[in-house]
Formats: sequence, C-alpha cells, structure tokens
Amino acid sequence: MADRRTPGTAVGTRRAAVLGRPVGHSLSPLLHRAAYAALGLTEWTYDALDIGAEDLPTLLAGLSEEWRGFSVTMPCKQAAADVADVVEPLPRLLHAANTLVRTDAGWRAENTDVTGIGMALQLAGVEQVERAAILGAGGTAAAAAVALASLGAEHVDVVVREPIRAGDLLRVLDTLTVPTTVVSLEQAVVDASVVVSTVPVGGQPVVAALPWRAGQTVLDVLYDPWPTPLATAVADAGGAVVGGLEVLFWQATVQVELMTGQPAPIAEMRAALDAR
Repeated sequence: MADRRTPGTAVGTRRAAVLGRPVGHSLSPLLHRAAYAALGLTEWTYDALDIGAEDLPTLLAGLSEEWRGFSVTMPCKQAAADVADVVEPLPRLLHAANTLVRTDAGWRAENTDVTGIGMALQLAGVEQVERAAILGAGGTAAAAAVALASLGAEHVDVVVREPIRAGDLLRVLDTLTVPTTVVSLEQAVVDASVVVSTVPVGGQPVVAALPWRAGQTVLDVLYDPWPTPLATAVADAGGAVVGGLEVLFWQATVQVELMTGQPAPIAEMRAALDAR
C-alpha cells in the first residue's frame, strides 16, 4: 500500500485509528501522527475510536475507502482476527490481531505485538532465554510466548489466576514445541530469569506481592499509570524492569509501515514519545 504519488499529484484523505475500549489513554495517536508528520503524509489522519468487540463487524462493513488501517487493542483483538478477510499466519496462530490493514482483498489481520515484545526485551539486554514466565493468558500473553520462543526459551511457566483459562496460550506454546508448567497465581514463586506480565491494572496488587528477586528481567506490558505496583516491586528487589511503552513503540513502528507502505521514522516517533 505504498504511496506512489508523483510531485504535484493530489491524494485524498487517508484515515486510520486505534480501536478498543477504553482507548482514551492510548498513546497510539501520538506515535502515528508523529510518523505522518515526519513522512510528509499531510492527508493522513489518526483517531481513537471507543468500540467493543461486538461492534467491530458492523464498523468495518460500513467504512469508506478512505479508511486504511487500524491499531487494535483490548477487547477487540480476537474479534479482529475473526472478522478479517485475510488472516496472516501469526494472528491465526495467536487468534489475536492488533492490526488491520485495508488491501485489495479486504481487511488483512496482522500482529505486531510479537515484534514489540521481542524488541523491548532485546533492547533491555535479553539476548537468550532459557526459562521464562508469562503472567496472564490473553492475546498479549500469546504474543509474548512467540517472542520468548524466538529468543530460545526452553521452558515457560504460565502463571494464571484460573488455570482453566490458559487453554489458548498453552495451545500456542504447544505449537511452538515449548515445554510449559501451569502455576496458580496465588501459589506462584516466579523463579524464571525473564518474565513478561500481561496482567491488567486490577491484578497488579497480586503480582506485585510475589517474591521477586535480583537478577530477574520483568517486562510489564502496562504503561499507564507508570510505574505500576509490579514495576516498583521488581525494582525494589533489585530486578530489571522494562515498561510497556517500549512494546507500544516498537509495535507501532511496524504498524506505520504496514499501513502507509513507508519506513517508520523511528527518531521522530521516539522524540514525540519522549516529549509527551
């Protein structure tokens, strides 16, 4: 979907947005708008649309051609994978899409969360993973599983409040041939050297109370408010903390490229995030 205009050629409005509920706190508009400005895409706009998963099919069916792409956040990620006309292998595996891109064949589902998580961990110095842990079992947890497997994870502890709800995550890890152990959150002792928490704000007090230790690297995918109780607890124990802003940033750079067809202006997007 590259912009193939020639100098002096007018291009109609191109619209994109972040979808989810709630989305008022999202920094995706900040990042995407900064990218459009740096790329000179004055005809592109990016908004935030507060919708639930049940609204997604009706929304997509009624959109005009000027709509080119969506960032998708909770609770719409599974619905996005279900309603898309074309589903790429990664979102098909995860049964979760955080990106929808308009193509000639209709809406295409992509997942850039894996790249975001992987880049955040690698830039924090995680080059190789042996034993890892994932807190939570939703769509973002499944993306974390793929990222950890790509870094060589030999075993993953799945730490959840209700083990019966971990089926989708366990399916993904089984497909990736990564051995797993399911641990109840209330009884957990998280001893893995690399941990990814996808626990929402409401579950933060419980995960913060776990016995953290020095030498662990913990990525908390939350970023607002920051620091989270988990981030504070890990730092106080001497561990390394990676915030969700890094995940947001790197997954957004890939989204910009998918939607506009142009390389993401990383420096300008980072400057916008730092200046917020």
